[in-house]
Amino acid sequence: MLASSSRIRAAWTRALLLPLLLAGPVGCLSRQELFPFGPGQGDLELEDGDDLVSPALELSGALRFYDRSDIDSVYVTTNGIIATSEPPAKESHPGLFPPTFGAVAPFLADLDTTDGLGKVYYREDLSPSITQRAAECVHRGFPEISFQPSSAVVVTWESVAPYQGPSRDPDQKGKRNTFQAVLASSDSSSYAIFLYPEDGLQFHTTFSKKEKNQVPAVVAFSQGSVGFLWKSNGAYNIFANDRESIENLAKSSNSGQQGVWVFEIGSPATTNGVVPADVILGTEDGAEYDDEDEDYDLETTRLGLEDVGTTPFSYKALRRGGADTYSVPSVLSPRRAATERPLGPPTERTRSFQLAVETFHQQHPQVIDVDEVEETGVVFSYNTDSRQTCANNRHQCSVHAECRDYATGFCCSCVAGYTGNGRQCVAEGSPQRVNGKVKGRIFVGSSQIPIVFENTDLHSYVVMNHGRSYTAISTIPETVGYSLLPLAPVGGIIGWMFAVEQDGFKNGFSITGGEFTRQAEVTFVGHPGNLVIKQRFSGIDEHGHLTIDTELEGRVPQIPFGSSVHIEPYTELYHYSTSVITSSSTREYTVTEPERDGASPSRIYTYQWRQTITFQECIHDDSRPALPSTQQLSVDSVFVLYNQEERILRYALSNSIGPVREGSPDALQNPCYIGTHGCDTNAACRPGPRTQFTCECSIGFRGDGRTCYEVEKTRCQHEREHILGAAGAADPQRPIPPGLFVPECDAHGHYAPTQCHGSTGYCWCVDRDGREVEGTRTRPGMTPPCLSTVAPPIHQGPAVPTAVIPLPPGTHLLFAQTGKIERLPLEGNTMRKTEAKAFLHVPAKVIIGLAFDCVDKMVYWTDITEPSIGRASLHGGEPTTIIRQDLGSPEGIAVDHLGRNIFWTDSNLDRIEVAKLDGTQRRVLFETDLVNPRGIVTDSLTGNLYWTDWNRDNPKIETSYMDGTNRRILVQDDLGLPNGLTFDAFSSQLCWVDAGTNRAECLNPSQPPRRKVLEGLQYPFAVTSYGKNLYFTDWKMNSVVALDLAISKETDAFQPHKQTRLYGITTALSQCPQGHNYCSVNNGGCTHLCLATPGSRTCRCPDNTLGVDCIERK
Repeated sequence: MLASSSRIRAAWTRALLLPLLLAGPVGCLSRQELFPFGPGQGDLELEDGDDLVSPALELSGALRFYDRSDIDSVYVTTNGIIATSEPPAKESHPGLFPPTFGAVAPFLADLDTTDGLGKVYYREDLSPSITQRAAECVHRGFPEISFQPSSAVVVTWESVAPYQGPSRDPDQKGKRNTFQAVLASSDSSSYAIFLYPEDGLQFHTTFSKKEKNQVPAVVAFSQGSVGFLWKSNGAYNIFANDRESIENLAKSSNSGQQGVWVFEIGSPATTNGVVPADVILGTEDGAEYDDEDEDYDLETTRLGLEDVGTTPFSYKALRRGGADTYSVPSVLSPRRAATERPLGPPTERTRSFQLAVETFHQQHPQVIDVDEVEETGVVFSYNTDSRQTCANNRHQCSVHAECRDYATGFCCSCVAGYTGNGRQCVAEGSPQRVNGKVKGRIFVGSSQIPIVFENTDLHSYVVMNHGRSYTAISTIPETVGYSLLPLAPVGGIIGWMFAVEQDGFKNGFSITGGEFTRQAEVTFVGHPGNLVIKQRFSGIDEHGHLTIDTELEGRVPQIPFGSSVHIEPYTELYHYSTSVITSSSTREYTVTEPERDGASPSRIYTYQWRQTITFQECIHDDSRPALPSTQQLSVDSVFVLYNQEERILRYALSNSIGPVREGSPDALQNPCYIGTHGCDTNAACRPGPRTQFTCECSIGFRGDGRTCYEVEKTRCQHEREHILGAAGAADPQRPIPPGLFVPECDAHGHYAPTQCHGSTGYCWCVDRDGREVEGTRTRPGMTPPCLSTVAPPIHQGPAVPTAVIPLPPGTHLLFAQTGKIERLPLEGNTMRKTEAKAFLHVPAKVIIGLAFDCVDKMVYWTDITEPSIGRASLHGGEPTTIIRQDLGSPEGIAVDHLGRNIFWTDSNLDRIEVAKLDGTQRRVLFETDLVNPRGIVTDSLTGNLYWTDWNRDNPKIETSYMDGTNRRILVQDDLGLPNGLTFDAFSSQLCWVDAGTNRAECLNPSQPPRRKVLEGLQYPFAVTSYGKNLYFTDWKMNSVVALDLAISKETDAFQPHKQTRLYGITTALSQCPQGHNYCSVNNGGCTHLCLATPGSRTCRCPDNTLGVDCIERK
């Protein structure tokens, strides 16, 4: 192996010397031919010194690197590196390659600019002259590639000195190096250009602070560390790391121009490694070379962590194109084999100029589904070979256990006075300590920037006799500490391990001995995303303490600073089978915010919890009593606290394990637990009170639960599978490759209305066919308010009557929830939540906008599935559809109760229309300068119309007269996603809610200064007003929220029983506001449409006037 590596290295060295003999008319690169640099070019300057790192250079567009496409800033170091993340202090001076951070290294060495010994300049340049020059360099190296960059990062190390250390090598005195790196990026790819001018590299080694001697510089690229809880090195490529190769950087090339080296560093082709150019320098004479003497075997090895950077490897250069394919050695796993790239033919011509390339592929971490049983995750494994006996395996048992031989093997069991699984035993009743580390990568609320913490300590103390566990995690950043308070189950697993055992039942330690893996998923109801918890328990260490490693990754709802969280006692069922334990439950927690204005608002939230625990049990002892298939963990008290000063998160729980309690929803006699439910094999049994239960078909199946049949895959599912398959990531255990967009499908297989690119953070809306809706793409950190255009499937069962359920007298809030409209009575301004009831069921529709006609007591709505506009009377009867033709995506709707007209917005057709209340006499008012019109309201008394447009490039609120004249922008500054709009006729206040700025604001249209009513809203969608209150629907809370305008405070919230997204909301007034307009009497004297204006009216004709006798006049 070593001899072969030496032979190949020597061959590469000879190959590097050949271009010098073959050099034709192309001369060396002069310093004047470098990209322009210096203060006159707008360059920033790195501080003088040794081992320094620049502040982050924020990029205008993303840099692509290996398989990443989301790098938005870089760091420049003294030591010849451009880093894609901030280098840690301990790696400030060069060490073994690769580093833990992503690195582009045109000349990695210990360089020094102390006391003005050279300068380091850097900038991002968007000028056409620079980007065009970069494009020309790339085209020379990759003539078959069409590449036009939009930006370039230019970094120049000018006349930098070597760090010499105490030895002060006299040969290096006065020697200086000048070189340059340019990172050019387009929307789809990134390239690196290294430039080494003639006489630019006067030294090739520097003194190593680590090795205490002179070491050669390195030209290389590194992806940095990958993985989360257990990190490993990602892919990296070393192109030069010996004196001879470094000396030839200025004399040779891979791009046809001496001293210029080009590399493809970020594109679909670089997932497994950087791709160097392969244009031969100076072979115009067509010289051929014989390589019969050389042995160029490809050596491919997957490295363990300890091997990286120390084992000699020799690799052929990865190349684009070529008819030959890469023959993957058997040491690569099959799934890797499918993703390797083609190589060019192994000819001497293609090798003669090339630097030796050492390519080290990333070993991809696997993402394991929470329900999957992964046998490799256990800490130990019983050997089931019948030849294994206690005679040679006694050491596998605890010193407090006895070993017994059985027909097929041996088993360990704790002796009297000790508890455990025999492999691990502790004294009964003795206090226990658990120590470990916690790592987290958590998105809080709607933030697109994760909170990351590593090497955080976890300590737990357990009082076994009382089943009490006390867990402390420190130090947790304030930005996430309060939001982790509901996650008592992080410490709850320790409570389960040492829960007080009732007769015949076993706690977690008795079953597993504290050696198991646990994977859990927490879904917060009404909040996007979830949190995954991965824990590995490694048994008892040499100090007698249990050890645990914990990883938290995902998204949690934001809990305001200073809040307290209360969790009621709960029970949870643990289901047992061979080596696997599963459980799932739904729990509530109450968040009480800090006192404001004499009150402390409280809200109740819900999360769903499911987990899988895998362990190894001894299967040889048939006489051992079987565990009950179901045990109930009772948590009798829960205490959670975040200490902001100490940044410590504390969980305390009191636990016991025993039978399922009689009379509880988890009663043991429930058919779901005793197997008599009769649900289809592709259905889940959902227990109810006592013996009640329901059968629910699994995702991908439909039916009544008793019989389920597979649903054909949808277009979204087919597209998703095709993309993942092409990328070699069809295995659900593998993470989606960074930079790859894969569409999200909803639970029913349809395109999710909101699609996001996981790498860039951009989100946008799509229609039912997955096409992007123009003007909806939002920047990272903001999610557009997209609407689902596909109604959920109707479940089998008794038909729901579509007739209206008449409303009792009084004022009501009406709000839409997908396929139904609910009513919520108001008493004064108080929501009578216990009296909320369904008003109308239309299950095949997705109702978005609502409006109310106080004259005829009629509610109007828009439906985006058909699409259509419908109405129904509050007095009862069947709903009717009044418009179903020539609609795209009707969303907002408003009623002029005096002029007897309806107005609506259509975000697909980008227009605003008007019609009579029965849907006749339609007329388009506006069809220009609209992108995403949504909310719309009328001021019937004055004849004014108002609407919102949440166009991502230019959000605005506009107004006009009802006849479409006098159109103007009312609000344009400081808007994000203005969704809902309401006009209060009693106060003449126009108010709106904005899901981008998370604010509610108001103004009087005749007095433009606006007032911020309240900030910090979650995700408001629609809004209505009544009295002193605004009432808005919120997508994150799935609630109707009351906001008191007088005190600028949320005062109440109503959460419907069904937890799905809420849309439009309107106030069904018991009586109309007093007043009239010029259309109130006799239709204003108009033959057709009467459209009110301030102090007058306009008579208009509908758009289709063929055969109609219509007169227009003002």
